[in-house]
Amino acid sequence: MSSPILHFISPPVPYFIDCGRFQYQEGEQHVSRNQIGVFDLMVVTKGTLHLGEGTTEWTIQEGEAFILRPDANHYGTIPCTSETEIIWIHFQTFGAWDECGSMSECLDNQQTLIANHKQMAYLNHSEVCSVFIPKFMKLSQKALDILEQFFQLDEEPRSLRNWKRQGVFQQFMQLVDRDLAATSDVTAFHLAEKVELFLRQNYTQKLTNTLLQQELNYHPNYLAKCMLKVYGVTPMDYLFQYRIEQAKKLLLQTKWPMARIAEEVGFQHGSYFSFCFSSKEGISPMNFRRKFIGHA
Repeated sequence: MSSPILHFISPPVPYFIDCGRFQYQEGEQHVSRNQIGVFDLMVVTKGTLHLGEGTTEWTIQEGEAFILRPDANHYGTIPCTSETEIIWIHFQTFGAWDECGSMSECLDNQQTLIANHKQMAYLNHSEVCSVFIPKFMKLSQKALDILEQFFQLDEEPRSLRNWKRQGVFQQFMQLVDRDLAATSDVTAFHLAEKVELFLRQNYTQKLTNTLLQQELNYHPNYLAKCMLKVYGVTPMDYLFQYRIEQAKKLLLQTKWPMARIAEEVGFQHGSYFSFCFSSKEGISPMNFRRKFIGHA
């Protein structure tokens, strides 16, 4: 069975809550629980665990992991046939998230999920990105070693232990996100990242598809295809959105006039900047500034 993918919009990144170990004896099975309110990452370190979530049943073997949703009913399907040990990790997110049947479905839904996420007022002027985590996964030895670090911190003072475990969890999530990207389409992901980095480093300049072709040595149509696959937008759409995001920061962090902000973020004319900003955000740059900091 192919694994569904959990799609998180960040920031804020999914955050660690608690972890532990549990042992099932032969004949025991996972308890039934409903809407526990947190994601439950279960890693089998010995034996085999049989789980159900909703109407779908899964078998998780040694070295494999499964993520239970916070809003679903889950249960054991059949008893363990041998002693089985797991690591469990509870985590949650304040951001938008979704479950998709495949990476292509996640990418198809990406812009809608981002739009829902950015309705949160405090993120209205934040740049966002996607984190993709497989619901069911075979863990690499590196991922298993990272998980063991949770329990190497048991002797630390509580306040320090919680900070360090948060860092370990982010390390783990980043690793499985990148592992999924690597198995999906290596060339597309790497090239899309190169395009994104080039756009971010040069967004104040006049950029065109022709210039991207010269810099990256790929046809603009292929660059657009890779960007659409990974980020859900073409290079020029990404550039436009990034310029608007940078303009928001300058509107809130400076008292610069509109003409200077337009120039700083790569728009050649202040009037065109105001038109683009208003079209995308539904509010003029001046009113955006007034809304959040009360002066223009």
